[in-house]
Formats: sequence, C-alpha cells, structure tokens
Amino acid sequence: MALSLLSFTSASPLALLDPLKVNPRVGASNQATFLGKNFIKTKSFTRTSMAVAVEVSKFNEVTMAPPDPILGVSEAFRADTNEMKLNLGVGAYRTEDLQPYVLDVVKKAENLMLERGENKEYLPIEGLAAFNKATAELLFGAGSSVLQQQRVATVQGLSGTGSLRLAAVLIERYFPGAKVLISAPTWGNHKNIFNDAGVPWSEYRYYDPKTVGLDFDGMISDIKAATAGSFVLLHGCAHNPTGIDPTPEQWEVIADVIQEKNHIPFFDVAYQGFASGSLDEDASSVRLFADRGMELLVAQSYSKNLGLYSERIGAINVVCSSSEVAQRVKSQLKRIARPMYSNPPIHGARIVANVVGTPDLFNEWKEEMALMAGRIKSVRQKLYDSITSKEKTSKDWSFILKQIGMFSFTGLNKAQSENMTSKWHVYMTKDGRISLAGLSAAKCDYLADAIIDSYHNVS
Repeated sequence: MALSLLSFTSASPLALLDPLKVNPRVGASNQATFLGKNFIKTKSFTRTSMAVAVEVSKFNEVTMAPPDPILGVSEAFRADTNEMKLNLGVGAYRTEDLQPYVLDVVKKAENLMLERGENKEYLPIEGLAAFNKATAELLFGAGSSVLQQQRVATVQGLSGTGSLRLAAVLIERYFPGAKVLISAPTWGNHKNIFNDAGVPWSEYRYYDPKTVGLDFDGMISDIKAATAGSFVLLHGCAHNPTGIDPTPEQWEVIADVIQEKNHIPFFDVAYQGFASGSLDEDASSVRLFADRGMELLVAQSYSKNLGLYSERIGAINVVCSSSEVAQRVKSQLKRIARPMYSNPPIHGARIVANVVGTPDLFNEWKEEMALMAGRIKSVRQKLYDSITSKEKTSKDWSFILKQIGMFSFTGLNKAQSENMTSKWHVYMTKDGRISLAGLSAAKCDYLADAIIDSYHNVS
C-alpha cells in the first residue's frame, strides 16, 4: 500500500504510530487507539504533533484529458447566461424555436412497438434482421444487384461512430499496414477512431481556403499518389465539416482514380435524406461505386435523418466480390463486435425497421425529412441574404449557398471563431464550422453581424 504522511499540529495528546507496527518498548498503558490506528500517548504542555497516513492513488499518473472540441462547445454554451447566445457547434437539428425535435413518425413507430408488446430479449450479434434488411435497401436501393446477389455483409452498429470502429478493427486485422486516406479537414472523430484501432492514416487535400470550395485537383492528385490498395474515406453527402460535395461528374472521376489505383472506397454516410431531402439523391455516390462492381465499405447513421441521436443506431456494410466472401466478412465483423459490446441495442433498430418497413410511415418520414432539410436550406439562404446586405466590401459570400447539409464552413480562422464566442456569444468549433440546424431565421441578422465583425475586424 502506498502511503504518504501528512503532518500537522493538534491539541490532541496523540502521535501516530506506524499503523502496521507497535513499538514493543512502549508499554500498553502508553498506547492508545484512535480510528483503528495505534498511537503513543505523549506529554505536552502546549500541543502535540500528529501525522496522518494518506493513501496515494494508484491512478496518480492518469492525466486530465482535454475537453472534446465539439461536445465541449455545448458545455460552454450552457454556462453562458447571455440571452442572445447561439449554439452552432453540435450537429443536432432544432426547430425554428431552437428546440430539439422528435419526429412524428418516430413517435408512431414507438407506439407500434407498444401495441405489439415486443420484448427486450438480446439481439443476435449482427443486430435486428429487419433493420439490417431495411438499412441495406435504403442505402443501395431495393433492386440493387449487390443485394440480389447477396454480396453485402451488413452488421448493426452503435450509430456511425461504432460502425466506423468495427470497420477500422477489420482493416487493422486483415489489411495490416494499410493506410486510410482522410479528407483535410474531416469530422473530428475520424482520426480518433483510426488511432484507437491502430490504423495508420494520412490526409488528402479537400478544402481550398482561397475559394472556400473543393480543392478537386489536390484531392485527385493525393489519391493518385497514395500507395495502391489504400482505403479512401469519403463522405457520401453533406461533407462534415465543410458542406462541400463533389459534383456528379467529379464523383465519376474520383471513382475512376480509385479503381485505377486499386484502392478501397470507404464511405461515411451520416446524412442520407437529410442533405438534399431525397434519400436516393443522397445515396447516389455510394450507388455509383457499387454499380461499378467495386468492393467497398459504408458506415451508416440514423442520428440525423431520423433524429435518433441517443439511440445509437447505425450499420456497417461491406460490399464484397461474392456472397461467399460476404459471409466470411460478416462472421469476422460479428467476432469483432462480440468482445466490444456483445450485441447492439434493440429500440432504435425497431424504430428504423418500422419506419422503413411500413409504407405509410416511410412516406411520412420522407415528408418530414424534406421539411427539416427545407428549413436548413431556408436559413442558409436567409443568412446569405443578411450577410450580403450588410457587407460593405467586395467579399464574395456565395460559397454559403454552394454548400449543402446542416453545416457551413465560414472560412473564419481560429482567432475569428474565438471572437464569435467571446464577443457575440456564438458557440462554434474553432475551425470555423457552424451548424445551420441550430440557427433560426429570427437570429440570422444577429449571426450575420457577428460573422462580418469577426471576419473584418479580427486578423
């Protein structure tokens, strides 16, 4: 037991002995017990010294972790008492009143579960069968050849993060030394996931700060220069954090280069239906690669498009060259999941299965998704209009309208982003990303003032 001695003075006539030993030369009459410890009685006309044994923690070498750069924004926001404050850090949808929103179709799906009296038994390691079927069809299309030929290994995961982690471990085990190429910038958790799984990664150019647009030539050049057989992490739609997506023609070129280099495409699809409002349009990039006969990985999440943030529901899909290979890949994904979390939660899986598998609910979901996507598009336009009406220079802000999805990459640097928070009480990530899903039309003018002030008056 590791002990340290803390000494102080006391009016008590007791001095601490070694708690494990009693001095045999001291008579019993001169010994006393206090809180289970042995002490020596001492004579003192003033005060007596006393030493207290304090156990040193075996975790003393554990350092304090830095706050999460995204979730930490919400913590700072909650502590702010200013009535004009805005939380544009976390990617979570809010109503025009800036309140969390539970989709009506989700409530109906949950009512179905109650009416059926469904149990809470363990799911198989791979998840709910009805969910896996629904999510794969939603991603690839019900009539997709990869599904008809049973070439897709689908395993339910813990939303997008957990699904990415399953794939990362698969890569580490069966593609030792293979590198994952990640866009610069990318979602803040991507690097953490691959680091913790022991998978090396490097970046390819994506964002061009001069145009606040896509550095397509840089992207293609870096993918071409990568070692053959690398994994290329791609955002299926609504790139996070930039909101900048390749055009359909550019996606074709990206697919060409990946095929030429024998790379393996790895899609992160977190916003299907939530970006454009169309499930099919937002899955077009993934379907392009699948239709070419390429083997690929796709992680899915239902946090945004169904608002199931806390349900942690998603999937990892691996498109293989044959059904036999898909079965083997699925068996290994299950093997990875077993010691990690054993089996996935059932509630969110049943919600998705009920919504996608019930025609009336499915149609209602598409309508609600279109409304959510439409609100984000409207505040994007409103913000652009507010900024351009206040802008006194020739600064071009049109990139705001060219971006898609819930995020906008403002082009503000770290110092300017900090000014947004310290002066204007606008909470955002330090890379200049703002979540338009957390903005109301009523606060667009205020945000425009904050952006213009930060851009022009902070170097």
